[in-house]
Amino acid sequence: HPPSAKMHLLQALILLSSTVFGFICNGYKGVSTRPSSLHSICNRRAFVTTSFTTCGTAVATFVPQNPAAAADKPQVDINKVKTGNGPLPSVGELAAIRFKATVGNTVIDDIFSTPEPLYTRVGSGGLLKGVEQVLPNMRVGDRWVLTIPGELAFGTKGRPASAGKPRIPADATVVFDVEMVGLPGKEPELIELIGDV
Repeated sequence: HPPSAKMHLLQALILLSSTVFGFICNGYKGVSTRPSSLHSICNRRAFVTTSFTTCGTAVATFVPQNPAAAADKPQVDINKVKTGNGPLPSVGELAAIRFKATVGNTVIDDIFSTPEPLYTRVGSGGLLKGVEQVLPNMRVGDRWVLTIPGELAFGTKGRPASAGKPRIPADATVVFDVEMVGLPGKEPELIELIGDV
């Protein structure tokens, strides 16, 4: 609504609240031994508190929200290439993952072919923000390809080149191919072994 329409809405709601409270207060005065005191309470404390609470709620309901605000937030695009049937990780739990990360045609890391996976604590903040958001939703056996916008990857600073690590430009989109390969705390073999000790 334009500002004038909002003002008309407020005035109408206040008038409605005033009418309702007048009816309530007049009814109460018929049974009260101190009608003037009750009338004062109705007209000041109760009317002001309730009518403006009601108006605030109604205006919040009728004033259109800005859907662009939610749409502007960066989102991770997820392509589920393989579906597992293992357990979900808990926040703080140790998880074993394999991944390959690329920026454009440049591979910035790849541990699919290494002897050991990467062990990370879910939700610890040790990985890219976009990856941290997604890992709690991945079951053991899942393999997802994540397209992570710059804001949820290396941000406006990017990453300078270093020994064995290529430079990553500012606001670069990262494609992160990740597989959840294990949760050491939930593997049946480990649980049985610990139970036998």
